[in-house]
Amino acid sequence: MFDVPYARSHFPALTEDWALFDHAGGSVPLAGVIERVHDYMSHWQVQLGATYRHSATAAALVAGGRSAMARLVNASPDEIVLGPSSTTNVRTLSRALLPLFSPGDEIVVTNLDHETNIGAWRALEAEGLVIREWRFDPERLELTLEELEPLLHQRTRLVCFTHCSNLIGTVHDAAAIIRRVHEAGALACVDGVACAPHRRVDVQALDADFYFLSIYKVFGPHLGLLYGKRDLLLRARGQNHFFIPEDEVPSKLEPGSVVHELTAALPAILEYLLALDERHHPGSPAPETARLDRVFEDIAAHETALVAPLLDFLRSHRGVRVLGRETADARRAPTVSFVAEGRDSSEIPARLDAERIAIRYGHFYAHRAVEALGLHACNGVVRVSMAHTNTTDEVGRLIAALDRAL
Repeated sequence: MFDVPYARSHFPALTEDWALFDHAGGSVPLAGVIERVHDYMSHWQVQLGATYRHSATAAALVAGGRSAMARLVNASPDEIVLGPSSTTNVRTLSRALLPLFSPGDEIVVTNLDHETNIGAWRALEAEGLVIREWRFDPERLELTLEELEPLLHQRTRLVCFTHCSNLIGTVHDAAAIIRRVHEAGALACVDGVACAPHRRVDVQALDADFYFLSIYKVFGPHLGLLYGKRDLLLRARGQNHFFIPEDEVPSKLEPGSVVHELTAALPAILEYLLALDERHHPGSPAPETARLDRVFEDIAAHETALVAPLLDFLRSHRGVRVLGRETADARRAPTVSFVAEGRDSSEIPARLDAERIAIRYGHFYAHRAVEALGLHACNGVVRVSMAHTNTTDEVGRLIAALDRAL
């Protein structure tokens, strides 16, 4: 049995009586994160790179944050780029990779992704690159290799796709997609923002060339993480000051450096996940990578049990359409979008506010997907996004409130 009270005890914001189902927009932060930010700013907020003790300590704390994120995704610290957001990181990456491409080279983007993994690449069309669109299957509402295959050509250089849709909630087989992309001689850039809070991200197991996630959706501060294979980061053109050497990764891709106090707080995320594993598997030593695999298996199992009754309710409710997979399984993250026939999606979350239940409506920056589904006219979708800190009682409250609102 997943120990939800133990997990919730690490999040100060969860002591209130609001039932939060908007985690896909951003999770509440861990107490350990808050404490580390406070401690850093109280004692170590000085410039890095000096010889005096405060500077050396500050540098070590910031380096420790990067190292923790590398361990989280199974990478080396010099393969981890930290920036203010995933949108900023991907835009920086797109400019950095431009010198690797020639006019006429092709980049594949989807019409399902969050705009972060679309717009930055489409902007390169102005530089002479050709953009191809990988459209999601209109029946299953997911990306398929069958739809990708005709887009792979001799001049395909990069394929950009989402590990898990932040709108539909389907977890794609990213490893299989990456294998096919590599067979075609191209690179893969994977959006893991909607996946990372719910599944273990192991960039080596995936063999991803580039993979990004939003740390503030994985219980941390408002930062974005971009992983890149070291040899690719070395080949990319630096986006920092002109005097930063091209072999100085990842700093050449971090204009203005990292946010020191937020980066110093990042070890608290790893510590929490390992503590959660110890709580559920006491006295079961294992390598850290295996422990992270294990704790995310526990998280996924708990979240699958949480989302199942919601999907059952929505599926049985007349006039409600669930987008994507209608059953709770390994392919379904606990992010559920739906529309109600004849209703504007904006009406429903407002009805739940009075009951202190937080959900949202809109396109959630998957603007092109909502357009393809013809849902802009009804203000997009209603989205319920759960996390492992939600309880069965909260889900019961949610279903009862939705029953009244629908």
